[in-house]
Amino acid sequence: MDFLPEKINAYVEKHSQVEPELLQKLNRETWQKMIAPRMLSGHLQGRVLSMLSKLIQPKNILEIGTYTGYSALCLAEGIQENGELHTIDINEELFDFQRKYFDESPFGKQIFQHLGNALEIIPKLNKTFDLVFIDADKSNYPNYLEIILPKLKKGAVILSDNVLWSGKVVEELKEDDEETKALIQYNKLLNEHPNLETVLLPIRDGLAISRVI
Repeated sequence: MDFLPEKINAYVEKHSQVEPELLQKLNRETWQKMIAPRMLSGHLQGRVLSMLSKLIQPKNILEIGTYTGYSALCLAEGIQENGELHTIDINEELFDFQRKYFDESPFGKQIFQHLGNALEIIPKLNKTFDLVFIDADKSNYPNYLEIILPKLKKGAVILSDNVLWSGKVVEELKEDDEETKALIQYNKLLNEHPNLETVLLPIRDGLAISRVI
């Protein structure tokens, strides 16, 4: 869900950095071939991810939820020359699609794909991370936060997508809506955690930026 009016959103995109050609191609193919193309970060959010990564200049990036690889490529734009981006997804059918675009980019040798359950994979990654992007199953967001914090150095940044969840986080909660429950809990954790400072932005479906202090 986009919270900005369509005309304002179009104006914002027009006056933001142009979407790189490779990402335009990835965007089009995702919308042509994938079942849920709205899961793609897209032009505006992609440029926000790119800008934040360039400001942070991370050596190691962790992404939880790859989808078709758009957000990984945006985040990779700010990575250090000898840095690595590790991206995790549970959908093996998307693996080759992602790899095709990763290898077409300048960052192909720096992007490492992991297939499976992120809660099992992350503890096995023998790295500390400067930047983390969480965009996977919403019910596990609190669990992802718990498992990544020990792998983050002071000053590291966590980016969390879909934290407004189409506005459901401020609506009457349905008893069986586990995803919204988890996101409400997660947003509370980000806001109240003693080792984090967080700002929640209404970009697309909500993007939280948290810094380890």
